[in-house]
Amino acid sequence: MSGGMAASAADAPPPRGGRFAGLLVRALSAVVLGPLLLAAVWYGYPWIDLIAALAAPVMIFEWTRLTRGAPVLRVLAWAYGLAALLALLWLRHQPAFGRETILWVLICIWATDIGAYFVGRTAGGAKLAPRISPGKTWSGLIGGMAWAAVASAATGYAFGLGETVHLAIAGAALAVVGQAGDLLESAAKRRAGVKDSGRLIPGHGGLLDRIDGLMAVLVAVAVARLVAGTSWPWT
Repeated sequence: MSGGMAASAADAPPPRGGRFAGLLVRALSAVVLGPLLLAAVWYGYPWIDLIAALAAPVMIFEWTRLTRGAPVLRVLAWAYGLAALLALLWLRHQPAFGRETILWVLICIWATDIGAYFVGRTAGGAKLAPRISPGKTWSGLIGGMAWAAVASAATGYAFGLGETVHLAIAGAALAVVGQAGDLLESAAKRRAGVKDSGRLIPGHGGLLDRIDGLMAVLVAVAVARLVAGTSWPWT
């Protein structure tokens, strides 16, 4: 259930083989896993619930690995991961626009990852958080925001829902939240002294490596729904 099934901005400097080395393996993994996730989102119960149930123990295991020696951080990490899964199920099972909302979230996250990956690796420039994730740049963040803004507005247009400008702003904001979630998991990996949270997905690492941004966005969208109303962002 990855929000980063598409290529994401790397956590490390470009490896040998060029700026886009490893992209083929990531793309193949996305081609296999992406449709399964989309199908589960589209059909809803019980498939999305099954994915959440399968993801929960993997998330707990990987967060446990990343928080060794820090019991308080471990509990907070578990709570954060489970909150993201609960947000996923709550948002998807909303009677109004549940399917559309989760598809919108996924599209925004994928657009963020793709935009950050290609713009960041092409333009380069100043590092976003060099001590946490040396591969991320400000240009990548801006590229991710731009791609997410366009993808968000286009998704609303395709669904016949929402206002274009409002959705573009919301999409750009979700890109920032997603990148913050990515940096949070990168900080946990750096603290643990590991490159990946696991080896679950070929070319991608562990589950947390793929859903780091998605977790943050799901929690943020759920909170926004609670504050602004259950029809947000469509009204």
